[in-house]
Amino acid sequence: MAELSREKFQIIGCENLDSEGILRPSMTYWQDAWRRLKQNKIATFSLILLVLISIMTVIGPFIAKYSYEVTDNSLINLKPNADHWFGTDNLGRDLFARVWKGGRISIAIGLIGALFDTVIGSIYGGVAGFFGGIVDDIMMRILEILVSIPYLVIVILVRLIVGPGIQSLIIAMTITGWCNMARLVRGQLLQIKEQEYILAAKALGANPSRIIARHLIPNTLGIMIVSISFTIPGYIFSEAFLSFLGLGVQSPNTSWGALAAIAQPNLMFYPYQLFWPSLFISLTMLSFQLLGDGLRDALDPKMRQ
Repeated sequence: MAELSREKFQIIGCENLDSEGILRPSMTYWQDAWRRLKQNKIATFSLILLVLISIMTVIGPFIAKYSYEVTDNSLINLKPNADHWFGTDNLGRDLFARVWKGGRISIAIGLIGALFDTVIGSIYGGVAGFFGGIVDDIMMRILEILVSIPYLVIVILVRLIVGPGIQSLIIAMTITGWCNMARLVRGQLLQIKEQEYILAAKALGANPSRIIARHLIPNTLGIMIVSISFTIPGYIFSEAFLSFLGLGVQSPNTSWGALAAIAQPNLMFYPYQLFWPSLFISLTMLSFQLLGDGLRDALDPKMRQ
């Protein structure tokens, strides 16, 4: 039998007695998601750009030299200059003030629409996904009927009933806009409602509303946030499209879509009038799309390193 002694063995890898040391700082799921989002340069740049555009929509009309609704026949269709930084329109109104005033309305419509989508869609989808069975079948058939109604028909009917204005526009866009969020939340809940912590909550006597509000919905927040980042530009584009058709924001209020609609007939002679609202519509939508891609990667636990 070979003789063993302490001298024949050597400890490797624990010379500094650091085997119990923490190699990675402890952080929550949201802290880790924020860390990964900051590492995504494109998503970070998009977030900064969105913040700057949002700030300008708030302070832009106040720092402009002229009011967005004041007309002057002596200043019709002026090119960008020292007094009118973005030029003037066909009624002599300052485009710098109108672009930022329109951006305020466009972004507000996008945010309000996304808020309604999230609240209504998460509640509806949460109830359908949690109870399942006949309840889920009935609720999904109702949702499919709503989705099948043509979008423009809803807008025209709401406009006839409520009247023109921002309120009717928001109502028309949110009547069926929440359906996609409801489907998304329902799909997620069907996957996680059989998890052990849900069964434990049921065993402890938690009622369905508490389980949905405290356990199921919070675990779908990552997917919901990503969906919201894509929903907001969708509402902004829908508002621009409807305003371009004359079904959106009415004068003297304005939006980026309304500005584009007014400038389109004069494109050949005064292209700058269409350039500014089109630029900010494109930048805002692109930034939200790129930020949504970054959030999708940052909030995906499978991407964690």
